[in-house]
Amino acid sequence: MENIEPKRLEAKAGLMWIKKGYALFMKAPLLWIVLVIICFVGAAALSNIPVIGEPLTSLLMPVVVIGLMAGCRSLEKGEELELAHLLSGFQKQTSNLVTLGGIALVSQYLIFGAMILLGGRALVGILTGNQPADPAVFEQTIAGSGSAIMLGSALFTVLLMAMQFAPMLVYFRDVPPIRAMKLSLNAFIRNVAPMFVYGMAFMLMALLASMPMMLGWLILMPLVFTTMYISFCDIFPESATQGAG
Repeated sequence: MENIEPKRLEAKAGLMWIKKGYALFMKAPLLWIVLVIICFVGAAALSNIPVIGEPLTSLLMPVVVIGLMAGCRSLEKGEELELAHLLSGFQKQTSNLVTLGGIALVSQYLIFGAMILLGGRALVGILTGNQPADPAVFEQTIAGSGSAIMLGSALFTVLLMAMQFAPMLVYFRDVPPIRAMKLSLNAFIRNVAPMFVYGMAFMLMALLASMPMMLGWLILMPLVFTTMYISFCDIFPESATQGAG
């Protein structure tokens, strides 16, 4: 197996990811917006299925993300972005991508369990939709769940970092799921500076996108995925002898 290790990049790389991601978006802006809307509407519809909806959505999330990443890869190679790209994750490495989703799902339950042990049962109930999110009750719940909030925030951050690049490592580089998550987490640890710059820039863009009437999010949401792909390619560059995958 190829020895894959994440590169350590300078802080300015975070801004370059946004610049290059925007260029990738502008190659097919309308279709990008359509693809992302399809993904979000589909995920919302699936999650509303009683009992099995939300777990099934979590299981399939890496598969859906790969559809958008495959679209990025095609545009990068000078090819067309197509609706069919959304099915890419169902055509290759599907079982490993679903395994990633399963690991993420189990991890979420374990984190919620740890939060409950620290006295955050009411908070977990609100977060999982099992209790009504009345503003007054929510405020009281937050006030009494400090330790659970701190632990949950830390663990969910680690899980997010481990899942960020894992689907792409599985799909494009044939890395097994557990190793892909370790590599993704290592990529964040090695690139704290560019990730911070990227995050701060995105927060500013999110504020701007919210005015007026949240219309800017039609552009910003596709940028989440195009910049994710660009950062992956930057941190995990392919060797000269390796194919595009």
